[in-house]
Amino acid sequence: MPKLRAALTALIVVAAGVTPAHATAQPSLTVERGRTQPVFSYADAVREHVYVESSVDSDADGRPDRVRVDIIRPKESGPGLKVPVIIDESPYYDNSGRGNEAERKVYDAAGNVTKFPLYYDNYFVPRGYAVLNVDMIGTTRSDGCPDVGGRADVLGGKAVIDWLNGRATAYRADGTPAVADWTTGRAAMIGKSYDGTLANAVAATGVRGLETIVPISAISSWYKYQRSNGVIYNYDYMSWLGDYVDSDPTARCAATWARLDAEDADDTGNYNGFWAERDYIAGSLGDVSKVRASVFAVHTVNDLNVMPDNFSKWWKALADRNVPRKIWVGQYQHVDPFDFEGRRDLWVDTLHRWFDHWLLGVRNGIMSEPRADVQSSLDRWTTQHDWPAPLALKIPFRPAADGSFGLVPARKGQTATFTDIRQSEEAMVADVGTAKPGRVAFTTGALPLDLRLSGTPVVDLRVALDRPTSNLTALLVDFGEDTRIDWRRGQGITTVTEESCHGESTASDDACYRQVVTNRATRPLEIVARGWIDVQNRDSLSAPSPLPTGTYGRVSWETLPQDYVFKKGHRLALVIAGTDSTYSDERATGANVTVDLAGSKVLLPLALSTLRGTDVPKDTARWTGPRQLDLPEPENLFY
Repeated sequence: MPKLRAALTALIVVAAGVTPAHATAQPSLTVERGRTQPVFSYADAVREHVYVESSVDSDADGRPDRVRVDIIRPKESGPGLKVPVIIDESPYYDNSGRGNEAERKVYDAAGNVTKFPLYYDNYFVPRGYAVLNVDMIGTTRSDGCPDVGGRADVLGGKAVIDWLNGRATAYRADGTPAVADWTTGRAAMIGKSYDGTLANAVAATGVRGLETIVPISAISSWYKYQRSNGVIYNYDYMSWLGDYVDSDPTARCAATWARLDAEDADDTGNYNGFWAERDYIAGSLGDVSKVRASVFAVHTVNDLNVMPDNFSKWWKALADRNVPRKIWVGQYQHVDPFDFEGRRDLWVDTLHRWFDHWLLGVRNGIMSEPRADVQSSLDRWTTQHDWPAPLALKIPFRPAADGSFGLVPARKGQTATFTDIRQSEEAMVADVGTAKPGRVAFTTGALPLDLRLSGTPVVDLRVALDRPTSNLTALLVDFGEDTRIDWRRGQGITTVTEESCHGESTASDDACYRQVVTNRATRPLEIVARGWIDVQNRDSLSAPSPLPTGTYGRVSWETLPQDYVFKKGHRLALVIAGTDSTYSDERATGANVTVDLAGSKVLLPLALSTLRGTDVPKDTARWTGPRQLDLPEPENLFY
């Protein structure tokens, strides 16, 4: 066993680009059971900071912005032991803080960080990694003005990767050059929300040296973060967010805020050059075709801060390019997987093996495991080959004039009409069996079997308006008393006093964090999927076209993705309405909307395992489909 351990250590050291140890006491990494071991002292680690010179001047002061980088690395790291790097770049280190306990950086008299937020430093530095907490341009101790997903945000983070690989310059506080002679140059970026967004953005530049990213609840398109098919969620949001994370008085970056407001197309809701710069899938500054890094994505299907289409579109684009990838999909709101109840240890271990594999070349089998961990209900996590569920079928469900919702099309000429008024989604789904002027609703009878929805539903309507446009909302609803994750309260979790520790601690920076429990609520219904569109954007997000008054036109759009089990005996409903006041600041148009029911349907991606070989009982009330869920036209069914 000692010989095997020595061989593994030599292999990992060579893979890391480190000079192997010989008969001397040369420091080296240790690998056992496919994992690096905590052989370096956290208390004795080097804590330092540098300022990396970027290629942008976001505050127009005539000097390139410098990016503050706070570093913690093993004392032994240097020319004789080069280590890989884990980066959390964030705009939040001096405002909202990081993690469930809102940790901020704490500095000593020399300006070095003595408390690094989160556990990454406590856990990974003893295992032979450097951890960098990077202040996004315009925030905390970096120069410049935040660009809210744009050029400055992206190129600031890229400059740090370039510095680690000898392609950019950095300086110490006294103005002397700083060289990263202690690193292999192999880097990861990780973080939740804006932090994970920066990881996506930098990866989309194709920068060399960024080997992997772990975006958690992250944005892949800022348009999708603030728009849905022309429907605006929040007005003047980009300038508000920039000012919120900016470390300086508002006046200093006032020109930037004015530019953001002028360019964001809030007057139309259109996709334009402003949003293309902030689109990491198919944008103008970077795109998915340039991604060199592997991706371990984490998102939750009830995240209505960073809507889950940000991960589903990014995930599909990565899959289309065969980017090495892994995913966790949860049922909470905007929550880090470290705080998924009962999975903290598994998360830390999985992340550990992921970094060991991609940054150090450890052969630990992580890429041979199922690609996706999915939470499809309160207490049910499954592993599967991919996400959405492989071989999910796109089943067309159709509304009918009698209010039913099933597999049989409505008769030709049947219609339903409502008025585009501004109302909450709670009002849209209330008293669903009662006719209301601001919505139409259609329900199945009691479901004869469990149905697992996995993926992105598509709403395909044929409508006519008496005005040039209307906002449309589509809701898929599960009616049935059940105990579900209460993701509306505390984003689905409650923090308790008990702690768990992950890594080593000092008096200034402990590795212990409070545990959480899942919030639960018994409710008669759950809104499962949501989707919005401005009818004039039905054909183009950048060139709206009014629908000629009184003329039918096809309006097809995707809801937000979901992974959810509709239980046997529950009823599945479709609600169509106008302007959603819960998630949009827009005004209603007042248009009367007529839906051609015979020409309308919703495609539901249903997991094959819930359908195959299942009979629908003859006496199932109001079930309008055939006895077997075995439909023709297979070319239209596969996801």
